[in-house]
Amino acid sequence: MSSSKGSGTSKRGFASMDPAKQREIASKGGRAAHEKGTAHEFTPEEAAAAGRKGGQASGRGRATVK
Repeated sequence: MSSSKGSGTSKRGFASMDPAKQREIASKGGRAAHEKGTAHEFTPEEAAAAGRKGGQASGRGRATVK
């Protein structure tokens, strides 16, 4: 008896789709959110703050080289 559990070869789900199909589905979701008015759009200030936060987090825990 063969089972696909744990084999990593499942042909189901979003992650197993080819990248073009994933992009197409994600794009539809983004368009729907904008039409509905629930999509978030970053202001320049929000984008700058997110960039700073990401830069701080990516360097955390690294030893400094002198």
